[in-house]
Amino acid sequence: MIDLPLILGSFLVAIVVGLTGMGGGALMTPMMMLFFNVPPLAAVSSDLVASAVMKPVGGMVHLRRGTVNMRLVGWLCAGSVPAAFCGVFLARAFAVGDGVKYALGVALLLAVAGLGIKAWLGDRGGSAEAREIVVRPIPTLLVGTVGGLVVGVSSVGSGSLIIVALIALYPALKANQLVGTDLVQAVPLVVSAAVGHLLFGDFRFDLTLSLLIGSIPGVYLGARVSSRAPGGLIRAMLAVVLLASALKLLGVADLVTLAVVAATALAMVVGWRLRVRAGARASLESADLARAR
Repeated sequence: MIDLPLILGSFLVAIVVGLTGMGGGALMTPMMMLFFNVPPLAAVSSDLVASAVMKPVGGMVHLRRGTVNMRLVGWLCAGSVPAAFCGVFLARAFAVGDGVKYALGVALLLAVAGLGIKAWLGDRGGSAEAREIVVRPIPTLLVGTVGGLVVGVSSVGSGSLIIVALIALYPALKANQLVGTDLVQAVPLVVSAAVGHLLFGDFRFDLTLSLLIGSIPGVYLGARVSSRAPGGLIRAMLAVVLLASALKLLGVADLVTLAVVAATALAMVVGWRLRVRAGARASLESADLARAR
């Protein structure tokens, strides 16, 4: 049966995904568990199957633009595809208790750390042309394996976690290459995990259908307005939401969660103000130099 509140929730989450390019599994699965009381394994299973339907769309766009390093994709998939399938068995084992919740909470904390690293590194944008890099097979294989296990267990990691590892391993990759390579490698990864959950998980067609009905227009709307929205502000909001979800999934008390989230938000505001002042100061110095010449 179609769930209208879940459709609305997935629509709102998908807007955030369209705006930021991150947070699909990291937001959708906790939303189902925290606000709709969906059992952990059913939430992970349904989210992964829905992602398997949507992921190829973004991957095809980047393939056509030539912003995908297929050698990296091959080594990542060699580790992630079998690991994601095996992760389903771990999810079944954890489903007896709160293991899935804890695994998801840890994955979300890693995703928050990844957003922080990306913000600290700054904008890595550049030409869409693929630059030749030296592929490191063993580390890349290990990244795919760990990422695949996390995705199979929690549905989080195909974007938030693996892309951070790629930044560390291959700093020469441009932002569009990182996103394109990660999106394409995520397609077989998510499909493998989805097949595992269809066979051994707790897939529920009604949940998946509701997710797709809300997510598809939400992602489209988010992508349309993303060029006008301040990306830094949206990423900061995403980090706060992920942090709050992670702490709740890990069983942290409400007052502690509120205090940590408030402190984090305050630190982000202070950092943003300092960054704005530094930018204004740099602009004034540039203007003074230009006049002096």
